Amino acid sequence: MMKKVLSAAMIAALALSVAACGGGDKKADAPKDGAKPAATAAPAKVDRSKEFITVLTGPTSGIYFPIGGAFSKVVGEMGYKTSATATGATGENINAILTGKGELAIAMSDSVIQAVEGFGAYEGKPKATDLRAMMGLWPNVVQIVTTTDSGIKSFKDIKGKRVGVGAPNSGVELNARMIFEANGMTYKDAKVDYLSYGEAIDQMKNGQCDVAFVTSGLGNATIKELGTTKKIVFVPVEGEALKNLTKKYPFYVEWKIPKATYGTDADTTTAAVMNIMLVSKKLPDAVVYDLLDGFYSEKGLATIGASHATAKREIKLDTALRGLKGTSVQLHPGAEKFYKDKGILK
Repeated sequence: MMKKVLSAAMIAALALSVAACGGGDKKADAPKDGAKPAATAAPAKVDRSKEFITVLTGPTSGIYFPIGGAFSKVVGEMGYKTSATATGATGENINAILTGKGELAIAMSDSVIQAVEGFGAYEGKPKATDLRAMMGLWPNVVQIVTTTDSGIKSFKDIKGKRVGVGAPNSGVELNARMIFEANGMTYKDAKVDYLSYGEAIDQMKNGQCDVAFVTSGLGNATIKELGTTKKIVFVPVEGEALKNLTKKYPFYVEWKIPKATYGTDADTTTAAVMNIMLVSKKLPDAVVYDLLDGFYSEKGLATIGASHATAKREIKLDTALRGLKGTSVQLHPGAEKFYKDKGILK
């Protein structure tokens, strides 16, 4: 179910407040030397004022929310009507795109691939062949967080513990299910609660939960908040488990959680999947092309980058097809033309 809808003014305030906290570089908001940003003038075939673009984000506690809000801000600055909607993230966003409840949506590529191919959480359901992708975004890192109080150091130590695995069929929960499998375990080996990571971490503060699966960009605010009252430890995904995971589900890649990110004692090996931007199949090719031109303009990238350090570091034109190239997820024809014109796609 769609939740809180932000007005354009609120979106602008959100992006500015995040930037003030150090998420971006204010100098980058304006093009250099007074140059006019790309896509300032719409192509004649696109009447931006007649298009309404809803951007589906994620929970207000997560990284999807501010970054999705920044995308909506760019859309509004280009002259489109727009709103950003807080949602339950990937699972809800996939369904919303398929049912016409939004035009753009952030989602994890592994969940999208499962929906398209009809396996995993989508086994037995009609294949979501109408899903279309617009662009790759940033890696979502599997962060299995616990504290020194729990005594948990390895995944095997999770047996019998209280584990928040994410809301049912959410992107986080799908990751949790696969990682249990890669370690030769199932949910029956633990006391599983289908809690969002915000809820699970709240319970960890009160000693009611031992472990929380958090699949998100690094520097997650909820984990950082936990670190103000507890000593954080991350459960690694490594060795045979990581090999099992990446062999069966090749959309995972090995990643590191640097110790400096949350003040842990050491770097932690884990897995990551790419986030991508889904786009409605019904959106005209020219509109999708035009939106991409705006997102990848100097001003567009500056606005998006100001929303979160991860967006500033990871979202760029030369990595636009990460998590998409070679997969079963089809590009929207407007996006395909854009990348071919830019020389990124042959």
